[in-house]
Amino acid sequence: MARPTPPPPDGPRRPPAPVPSRPTLPALREAAAACRACDLFLRGTQTVFGEGEAPEAERRASVVLVGEQPGDQEDRQGRPFVGPAGRLLDKALVEAGIDRRQAYVTNVVKHFKWEPRGKRRIHQKPNEREIAACRPWLDAELAVLRPRVIVCLGATAAQALLGRGFRVTKQRGQLVPSPLAPFVTATVHPSSILRAPDDESRHAEYARFVDDLRRVAAVIAAEPAPAPAP
Repeated sequence: MARPTPPPPDGPRRPPAPVPSRPTLPALREAAAACRACDLFLRGTQTVFGEGEAPEAERRASVVLVGEQPGDQEDRQGRPFVGPAGRLLDKALVEAGIDRRQAYVTNVVKHFKWEPRGKRRIHQKPNEREIAACRPWLDAELAVLRPRVIVCLGATAAQALLGRGFRVTKQRGQLVPSPLAPFVTATVHPSSILRAPDDESRHAEYARFVDDLRRVAAVIAAEPAPAPAP
């Protein structure tokens, strides 16, 4: 059953996200489930935290892919990138030569923001306040994972991590200097490919998306082997 629409985003401020002082991925996931830092918890079915194989303590994660927010299927299942866009991403990662087990997927915002339209739940873009309220979770994930490469999927993720002046349409595929990771880049969100107006456009956009991910695969492949234990 659909939950009621929450109060407007200019309502009273809520307490900050309860990020653990000594975070681990399991501890973060558990704490995030109780987050009430913005009103989106009233609308989403559940918190949808990031997912992927955690790296060994002494090694970096290979790649973290950051989207905007969970969608309808993600909200229902409690897992990121399990809907149509996630399946397209999985396919593209394989074609680009990135082992899906090397990838951790997450979102800037951890709750599904939507509006009812008949029986459907239609995606709404999160606002700046909602993004800011959820940012401590993403920062904590990145601090634990220490990724070698961050890939921002879509404009919301790119502007949240790289600044409001970043334009995916002009800068996609470029490696951008950032304190967040040794390599940071951005490309389109796979959902935008699914929204292409016709098959020809969809195939062309998908090919460009795979090309962007192949650049990421080349960066991962160039990672030096870890030093042997003394």
